[in-house]
Amino acid sequence: MKGKSLFSLVMILVVAGLVAFGGYTFFKDLEGPTFALIPESDHVSPQRELMLTMQDPSGIRSVTISVRKNNSTVPIFEKTFKEPKKEESVTFSLKNSGLRDGAFDLEIKVVDASLAGFGQGNARTRLLPMSYDTKAPNIALENARPPYIRRGGSAVICYKVSEGVSRTGVRLGELFFRAFQQKDGSYVCFFPFPHYYTVQNYHPTILAEDLGGNVKDVHLPMYPIDRTFKQDTMPITDAFLEKVNDTLQELAPNAKTPLERYMLINKNLRAANVQFLRELGSQSANSMLWRGAFMRLPRSAPRAGFADHRIYMYNNEKIDEQDHLGFDLASVQNADVPAANNGRIVYTGALGIYGNLIVIDHGLGVMSLYSHLSSITVNDGDEVTRGQIIGKTGSTGMAFGDHLHFGILVGGIEVTPLEWIDPQWIRDNITSRLTPQS
Repeated sequence: MKGKSLFSLVMILVVAGLVAFGGYTFFKDLEGPTFALIPESDHVSPQRELMLTMQDPSGIRSVTISVRKNNSTVPIFEKTFKEPKKEESVTFSLKNSGLRDGAFDLEIKVVDASLAGFGQGNARTRLLPMSYDTKAPNIALENARPPYIRRGGSAVICYKVSEGVSRTGVRLGELFFRAFQQKDGSYVCFFPFPHYYTVQNYHPTILAEDLGGNVKDVHLPMYPIDRTFKQDTMPITDAFLEKVNDTLQELAPNAKTPLERYMLINKNLRAANVQFLRELGSQSANSMLWRGAFMRLPRSAPRAGFADHRIYMYNNEKIDEQDHLGFDLASVQNADVPAANNGRIVYTGALGIYGNLIVIDHGLGVMSLYSHLSSITVNDGDEVTRGQIIGKTGSTGMAFGDHLHFGILVGGIEVTPLEWIDPQWIRDNITSRLTPQS
């Protein structure tokens, strides 16, 4: 009897274990997959490619994407994964969906690879209300008079777009300068004529991409004006390298000699600093924070101009060449530095070749910078007014002596400050173009 009882107990335990194991296997995953559509927009065009990202702990088994309109459902994408993974993604478009402009529903069904439902897996279905749009937006300039723009300078346009957009602005090759929407619905865009472009290859366009992904890219009528820039020879002496050796070692610790450090910094670090300022331009406010002409450092003498082409010589041999961007202005040592115009501080601190640096955002993509400072008296986020003291001149960074490097950036690209300190240029090229036309 004891043997039979023991055998029965063992069998009960085995059956209970199998039941528990089966229950765990079948019911451990009762949730359907999670998924997201990228971009998260309820507007779509034939040109826009959509991505569906999917996740499930049991792996993704299949996905079906259909279009529902007028009580009919048409599959446009189906895929079954041979080796289910916890994360999958697929791309698709509605180019061949047969849809016409207007509202429709996008149905997405994703099935996981669990054994739930007796091996069928968990399914999750979502119905997304969408709008199909095949027409690109229209662009209308507010001021019919094409702007004048000098090489190394700036210009502004004001225009309207016929519908909502995901992005719009001025495009120049790989560069894009964002336009800012105003209260009346129009867009304002400041953009540069970079000094490294020529009149012959300077062909900016106005770009507008609507919420569905349709793009209009049209020629921007304007009058580009050429100008030449000064060329200087900059002798790099052992005495100078010894003077800035501590800075060189800090900025390029892996280089072997002071000259190697200087060349590495002058080329690679300079390029990295320029890219940082380009990215900083995206933080600009949507409205104009400044008023009137910008002010320069009082009682100062110019020491270098914008886009001066510098050839660096060491022992009578050329070792590098770079373009100097901004104005070098010299006054008394540790002179007070005023804010050139009203704005908001978006950067304070050390930045490579610039040394101690302040960047002020004036809105609409326009910023001013002040570098080589010996001290800084403002903080990130501070609002400043024209003429307010923000620091003192110095020789930090790669400076040859105490001075202020003053620059103006438009869309993150440095332009000549000469225009921005000229009241007449401000009136003729900004104020008159932004004033509503009668």
